Amino acid sequence: MLFLIVLILSFASGYFLPWWVVTIAAFVAAFFIGKTPGQSFWSGFAAVFIGWTVLALFKSIPNDHILASRVVQLFPLPNNWIWLLVVTVLIGGIVGGMAALSGVLLKRAFGK
Repeated sequence: MLFLIVLILSFASGYFLPWWVVTIAAFVAAFFIGKTPGQSFWSGFAAVFIGWTVLALFKSIPNDHILASRVVQLFPLPNNWIWLLVVTVLIGGIVGGMAALSGVLLKRAFGK
């Protein structure tokens, strides 16, 4: 359930709001719904990972990855847009997972 809520919120917020809004969504969802720290972290990680992958592909495929190919040249990565996608979704996944973990741990701290 936590995974689905964070996935929907991260996907929906990706169109209209800044990237960091996903941390608030994962934190609040895990605070109210999260059960264990491990489950919350992996739910947040996977939801943001999948949501950002879909969003990035929706925005990059129609222009034949032109912008992504140019941006990847700025970084010390192999000259392929897929590497930029991998780095982006890994960072997003870690941010979402840590936000969800923080939410469930704060809930535990208030519960004691």
